[in-house]
Amino acid sequence: MTARPRLTVVGTGYLGATHAVCMAELGYDVLGLDVDTAKVEALAAGTVPFFEPGLPELLRKNLDSGRLRFTTSYEQVGAFGDVHFVCVGTPQKKGENAADLRYVDAAVASLAPHLRPGALVVGKSTVPAGTAARLASELSLTAPEAELAWNPEFLREGFAVEDTLRPDRLVFGVRSVRAEALLRAAYEPVIDLPTPVVVTDFATAELVKVAANAFLATKISFINAMAEVCEVTGGDVTKLSEALSYDDRIGGRFLHAGLGFGGGCLPKDIRAFMARAGELGVDQALTFLREVDAINLRRRARMVDLAREELNGSFHGSRVAVLGAAFKPNSDDTRDSPALDVAAALHRQGATVTVYDPAAMANARRLRPELAYADSTLHAARDADLVLHLTEWQEFRQLDPAVLGSVVAHRRVLDGRNALDPQRWRDAGWTYRALGRP
Repeated sequence: MTARPRLTVVGTGYLGATHAVCMAELGYDVLGLDVDTAKVEALAAGTVPFFEPGLPELLRKNLDSGRLRFTTSYEQVGAFGDVHFVCVGTPQKKGENAADLRYVDAAVASLAPHLRPGALVVGKSTVPAGTAARLASELSLTAPEAELAWNPEFLREGFAVEDTLRPDRLVFGVRSVRAEALLRAAYEPVIDLPTPVVVTDFATAELVKVAANAFLATKISFINAMAEVCEVTGGDVTKLSEALSYDDRIGGRFLHAGLGFGGGCLPKDIRAFMARAGELGVDQALTFLREVDAINLRRRARMVDLAREELNGSFHGSRVAVLGAAFKPNSDDTRDSPALDVAAALHRQGATVTVYDPAAMANARRLRPELAYADSTLHAARDADLVLHLTEWQEFRQLDPAVLGSVVAHRRVLDGRNALDPQRWRDAGWTYRALGRP
């Protein structure tokens, strides 16, 4: 085996497309596969089907270099690759907390008959503990000379290129020295940065991702629980968070109170973690995650309550501008978006709601077609009785409250992300309120 194995990436959604592009950027020959012909054609034409800063430029650069190609053929992928990364989604099952593994199962089953002897299949998808061991057993029946490894991803939407090219760690779940060697060859430029490598068993590799997400979700919900206490005591959660952040044992990251977390990872991953713990008979170990989830959802309800209070107890006949639709800035992902959930709740209760987001408008329209949408902040806020800041895009943080005030019907703003400067807005004549602040 040469130092540069040929790589394939099965699944070209958010994780897969990013991984394929970035591995090509690191100098590898990469072939990406998806069963969605339209997605493959778009990527092959240099179009990224989602918003991720820096990725479109790298896609076009590596298509032009010839290092990156896309296909719908498992046969072609099997013949091409030495190391095959499986990057398909594991969404939450409808009506359940458990992860839906049908796409992972289908990807490995479809790939197996076409693998060359000695090929390494590497799972990157977030899966319940025990999945890799099961897939390894199934793979051995169809492709006995191939091997499985697990290499969880830790991408942050909006920073995915940086997280792939310069990760804070690599985790290799392997069963042989050869599998570890192949993974090290597949990540050689990254390891040489240097990047810490944790070599472990399948179960630990699977648990690292869900444990990390559970910890981050817990930290976010903790400070939001403190925001609930601040609201009844008159405390200021932003000052509380600042004071806590100076404690080296706690730190300030993910200790920012607001509307809570959403997206396609944290909510469904902590629910799947709880479901798997129940299947394994250790559900009591993760019962605290139920409250983490509940605190997170209560913040959305509290924002609706605050909006109702500002509108004198009723939404009927009121116009509300919602700034933000993506679950976080620098993303067009609206899955489990707190901003859209709040907007939809206001609409159901009688408000006329107009939404604007710098990147997520198309996804928001598909998910919530009942809402009105605008092509700019000023358009969304025109004649509004109340403005809600729900996704902390830099564009919104830098708004001139005087300019915005010139188009609204009433200068009332609710800051769902504690990201605006209260004094600046109050000086411009706005009534400013936020979660967890006086």
